[in-house]
Amino acid sequence: MNLSKKTHDLISQALKEDIGGRDITSELTVPEQSTCTAILKAKQDGVLSGVDIYRSVFDHVEAEAKDWQSMADGETFTNGDVVATFTGLTRATLTGERTALNFLQHLSGIATETAKYVAAVHENPVRICDTRKTTPLLRDLEKVAVRHGGGWNHRQALYDGILIKENHIQAAGGIQLAVSQAHDGSHHLLNIEVEVTNLAECQEAIAAGAGVIMLDNMSLDDMRQAVEMGRDTSVTFEASGNVNLSTVAGIAATGIDIVSVGSITHSAPSVDFSLTIEIH
Repeated sequence: MNLSKKTHDLISQALKEDIGGRDITSELTVPEQSTCTAILKAKQDGVLSGVDIYRSVFDHVEAEAKDWQSMADGETFTNGDVVATFTGLTRATLTGERTALNFLQHLSGIATETAKYVAAVHENPVRICDTRKTTPLLRDLEKVAVRHGGGWNHRQALYDGILIKENHIQAAGGIQLAVSQAHDGSHHLLNIEVEVTNLAECQEAIAAGAGVIMLDNMSLDDMRQAVEMGRDTSVTFEASGNVNLSTVAGIAATGIDIVSVGSITHSAPSVDFSLTIEIH
């Protein structure tokens, strides 16, 4: 288990939020030396993500967990599967239970939702990507969950990729000026993406030298024409907007390279797990 200091700090803050000064219920009802086996089961089908964080929560509360056995991140599970087991102190196990499940259910939900989109476009050579529409402070974990589901990551944040959107274009004075200024101010290894909403803007972005063009809320026919416009160039095309499980296959079939899907992080339903204990 190789979690970053940032993740360990996040786990500590989450536990502090849930526990405060003490877990009154467990202190008053569970004998101090009681030990148990904790059994985590899936209550639905899905894809696992966050198992190392789940385990780390119990280390943080000093559950003295041992005999760990678990499925791996990225593995699929079905309803009723035993996902993880360990033995440890009962009090601490119950204290950490909710925080551990909150992380695991949320991240596995993202991996599971991502996998649905990946499956829907499997007939086309296209990548399903996330966006910056993530939960504040959970972006690192959520983007890893997307990869566990078979998806790909877009830029991490504002500092590691240039994406010129409608408001940037308006502020700069047009697509040509925005791209030119971005080229002048960045190094040769940093790609430049431009968001366009129609074919005229797409042609302008190609002429300006954009490396990636985001086709925002464009019709399937316009997407096909845009891809054809860039046929003899090195431009990568990304589709964004109006993407859901009923539309993504049609979008992928237009010939674009990337489909970015905000909902895989901001709207993925949590996976249902249950943690039960057997007292020794």
